[in-house]
Amino acid sequence: MTATEQQTRVRTQRSWLRLLAETRTETDADAAANSAADPAGATKTMAVVAITAALALTTLNFFAYDPTWLVTTLDRLGLAGLALSLRATFFENDYGEFWRLVHWASVQIASYVVFPLVACRYLKLSVRDLGLSWRGKLRHGRAYLPLLAISLPFVALASLRSDFLSRYPFYQPLEGDGIWPYLAFWWLLYGLQFVALEFFFRGFLVHGLKHRLGFGAVFAMVIPYNMLHFQKPLLEALAAIVGGTVLGVLSLRYRSIWWGVALHLSVAGAMDVLSLLRQGWF
Repeated sequence: MTATEQQTRVRTQRSWLRLLAETRTETDADAAANSAADPAGATKTMAVVAITAALALTTLNFFAYDPTWLVTTLDRLGLAGLALSLRATFFENDYGEFWRLVHWASVQIASYVVFPLVACRYLKLSVRDLGLSWRGKLRHGRAYLPLLAISLPFVALASLRSDFLSRYPFYQPLEGDGIWPYLAFWWLLYGLQFVALEFFFRGFLVHGLKHRLGFGAVFAMVIPYNMLHFQKPLLEALAAIVGGTVLGVLSLRYRSIWWGVALHLSVAGAMDVLSLLRQGWF
């Protein structure tokens, strides 16, 4: 490493430490002020956000992964024809995997978005204050570029592993299929799922809990976020702890989730493309 490279690395480290310290100080000060001004209100907001998150994640866990419940429910409601049609769609045709993934992503998006919107309506919170604001956020993109530069080499290394290739992309195109329409539609829905995920974890949870927990809201968010990765490869689950924490801090600092969304989409896209390349699909 040259002297110039070493100086650049030291400056980068100092910048991140300063950002971390400033974010912690400002967020904790705001939380202390909010709690002092309205302790009951701050506690109420924290409780509603936490319970809403628990309900959303419970719904996701029990209803996203297996659409059998939907078929059974329709049958019990007397809609046997529709139930049979959906059963055939999900389990009895060549594109059953695609439609099961559509169901998975749809329930994920609904869980991540609908529950928080109801809670925001009850708490009279503006969703713009939960990281959805665009105004003045373009210049913050440079803070995320080092994260992308760090992530991509690890993705490339992970793509050499058999467990990675067996899992990504979630939708494996059938032999002879092109990108359109199934893979393209899946990528669109997959991308929307990441927007919803970032809104839920780095938006609703971080900004919903910060008024009471301050900087600790980041670490409260990281626990359920990491648990989502328990069925994934070990390295990915460990990376989720680091990535979730860093994205949570940046969301607090810049009050926006959108560059986090862009980073997540870039990494997820690279994972799918590299996996398909390794499998000789392109």
